[in-house]
Amino acid sequence: MEILGGPLFGVAGAGESHGPAITTLVFGCPPGLYVARADVQAYLDRRRPGSNRHGTPRNEKDRVVFLSGLYNEDHEALLAGPQIAVQMGEDRFETEGYEAGYTTGEPIAALVLSTSKKSGDYSQFSGASGEVRPGHTDLVKYHQSRGFVDVRGGGRSSYRSTISDVIGGSIARLFLHQHFGAVLLSSICQVGPLQAKRSLAQHVDDLLAASGGQRVDPTAIVEMQEQLTNAEIYTLDADFAEEAGELIKKTRIDGDSLGAAVEVVALNVPALVGDPLYQSLKLRIMGALGGLNAVQSVEVGAGAAVIQRLGSQNNDPIRGDGYQANSHGGLIGGITTGMPLVFRVGFKPTSTINKAQQSVRKNLAEIDFELAKGRHDPCVGVRAGVTLESRVAIELMNAVLMHQSRAVDAANFQLFP
Repeated sequence: MEILGGPLFGVAGAGESHGPAITTLVFGCPPGLYVARADVQAYLDRRRPGSNRHGTPRNEKDRVVFLSGLYNEDHEALLAGPQIAVQMGEDRFETEGYEAGYTTGEPIAALVLSTSKKSGDYSQFSGASGEVRPGHTDLVKYHQSRGFVDVRGGGRSSYRSTISDVIGGSIARLFLHQHFGAVLLSSICQVGPLQAKRSLAQHVDDLLAASGGQRVDPTAIVEMQEQLTNAEIYTLDADFAEEAGELIKKTRIDGDSLGAAVEVVALNVPALVGDPLYQSLKLRIMGALGGLNAVQSVEVGAGAAVIQRLGSQNNDPIRGDGYQANSHGGLIGGITTGMPLVFRVGFKPTSTINKAQQSVRKNLAEIDFELAKGRHDPCVGVRAGVTLESRVAIELMNAVLMHQSRAVDAANFQLFP
């Protein structure tokens, strides 16, 4: 069963890359959170194919339709969402999706149609004699499913399935921002051999050092968001973005692909959230990030750099007003300290490329593989940041609700005076 997060707040998704739609179910959001479709759409726009000229040439609009879990006494505002129509022979059924409303505590259902498909591009992968793309799931999924697998665009293994992550993460980040002022950001910090000179994590550390606290000022957050959005790729280092963009362009022309690294930082995080050991928030977030398509590494805080340090260098000093450094990336013993959550995620080069490679057919006959047709990201990290942010938000919100479950108040269980 595929569920991200849980048990209190979680996201379930269904749908293949070239299927009719991606469907999403978000469960466990407490009642009373105001959700506008436009707020969720803004995050989907960052994720969608065609949103960046350095990504896949597939161009999907990815307009989200909400079908349940929201209510507004102003029915006109609630039902101002996209029109939904189904044609069955001569019969046509129409209704309205939700545009804006308050969460009811019931499951939130969402739908995103897939309309830019070229399923014929994947005929070379069909059947027992279908070819296998090295580095892709073609071989293992074919045999795992006993041959009953959707080969179009990678099926469920496609990055398109992360639409559900972003929808669920959008709900979570709205909740976290309303209650704590929490904000999630990401910045591409490496593309192939090129490394950014400006680090998001270091910039946040500098802001905290200047303010003498654990919270980042909203004005500084807005400035970072503007810098990230205005760069050629989603990074805080504009010079690096331009250089990386040229490298991605050249690599695409060569028919190859590039790996990347992305920093993910959660600001203004509530302290004391999470558990040690088996439900450690560190374990859960690392698992959520590491389980994303093409991810090969996840580092927390200072990451692998701590190997070379002494304990006296790595321990974060503590004073009466909080932690004075953040080598641990906001987590100690799997519990949040109130400092920013900091992760660095490494992506492998996109598996689907246009260069000749050694491979097999699904019946294991050896071949020299060459891609006949298809559209792919030359560097999957270019579009990955918003999905990483979403996965952190989902796990953080679930942990917040788990923490709140320890504070039982009898007043919340009283129906009559």
